[in-house]
Parts: sequence; C-alpha cells; structure tokens
Amino acid sequence: MRLRREHLWALSLYPDAAEGGGCLSVVRGPLSAGGPPNVERSAEEAGRRARTKIRRYAAANRLNRLGTLTYRGEGCHDPVRLRGDLAGFFRELRSGIDQGRFPYVWVPQWHPGGHGLHAHFAVGRFVPRKLIERSWGNGFVHIKLLDGLPVGSGALGEARLAARYLARYVGRDVEDERRLAGLHRYEVGQGFQPAKIECYGASAEDVIERASGYMGSAPERVWLSASVEGWRGPPACWAQWN
Repeated sequence: MRLRREHLWALSLYPDAAEGGGCLSVVRGPLSAGGPPNVERSAEEAGRRARTKIRRYAAANRLNRLGTLTYRGEGCHDPVRLRGDLAGFFRELRSGIDQGRFPYVWVPQWHPGGHGLHAHFAVGRFVPRKLIERSWGNGFVHIKLLDGLPVGSGALGEARLAARYLARYVGRDVEDERRLAGLHRYEVGQGFQPAKIECYGASAEDVIERASGYMGSAPERVWLSASVEGWRGPPACWAQWN
C-alpha cells in the first residue's frame, strides 16, 4: 500500500550513534501573519537541537575522554577570544599526534562567580597530558577517561555520559552570547559527522521496527510523544540501542 505524504512517519537513524528520532510528516498551510515570534521557545528549541547533535556526534565517535581548559589570572571574558584560543589549541593537538585529524567536540561555559569563560571538550583517543598543556598554554587543564560505568557500558556508554556533561553547558548564557556576537554554541571536528539512514512507515512503531532491522535488535529505550501530556509539536518518537 502506498502511503500518503500526510500520513507518513519518517525516522532518522544514526547507526554509529545507536539512536534515531522521527515524527509524523505535517503538511503545512500558509503561515499566519499574527503575533511576534516566541523568542523563549525558539531558544529552547535551538538548545534542544544542539544537545541532540552533541549527543549523536559524541556517541558515534566514542568520545569518552572529557577535558576542561581554564585561564589563569583574571581569566577570559571575551567569547571571540575563547574561540580563537580553542581553534589554536586543536590545531596544535592535530600537529602533535600521529594521525592528525580526529573527532572532538567542545562547548564554552561562563564560570560561576564572574570569573570568565572556560571550555569543556571531549575526545575519543588518548592524548598525552603534556601535549594538552603545551597546546593550550593559557592556564590549567584537566582530562579524564569516563570509565567506572556498569559492566557492558563500553565506549558507547562512556561517550553518552561525556555528551550529557557537555550538553549541560549549552544553556541560556551561551544562547545570549551567540545571538549577540553570531557565535556557535559548540564546535566539532569536521569530517566525522555520523551517517544517517532514513526509515519510513505508517506509524511510530513501524519506523522503529524498520530501524531495528538495520540495527539487528530491538531498541533498549523508546520514547513516544503520545505519552507526554500537553505535547505541543507533531507526533514524534525516539529510540536508542546499546
């Protein structure tokens, strides 16, 4: 049976990240001319999308080492300078390791108490601490492997934990500076975006079943918007595999 477009569910599956999300297609009519845009809701949606992308990128690339870069003295209070320093930091790291390019993600954070900016980052390979310190050169560094999770979590579980840490800092203060200066909420190493497979079906259960065929097993976790009272968007679903 051929599905009508307005009755078609689509799920984007990211096999390397072992997760996928989708929704029911919505045929949109003419846009209403009434009322100003909801800035608060737009900021929330932008933050949600950023957190989702960070999670998928970190999981797909198994970024299970979490680091922090801080400034000495009075610190850094200039978001543009921070991003320039971070660009230089990762250039130095790439030149100092044997394989050159590698996946990474970083997010900025305003330090509580008015002490300026620092950055959190995640990588998926061992990098000598001395190389990190030399490449940063602006203050203090800290990095650790996120092990100690329940048996069977592996690098995927560790990377998801790192992504949860990073996603906490994609908040309103970062949105404010991004809007004022045209800056990105986060940055990732280019060339390592997770591959995507589109799954289509007549229902949420249908697209999740099709995705499970690609993954070779049923998902460990499933979320359906139908279970959320007062859900404001189109019908949606999400699934995650281990």
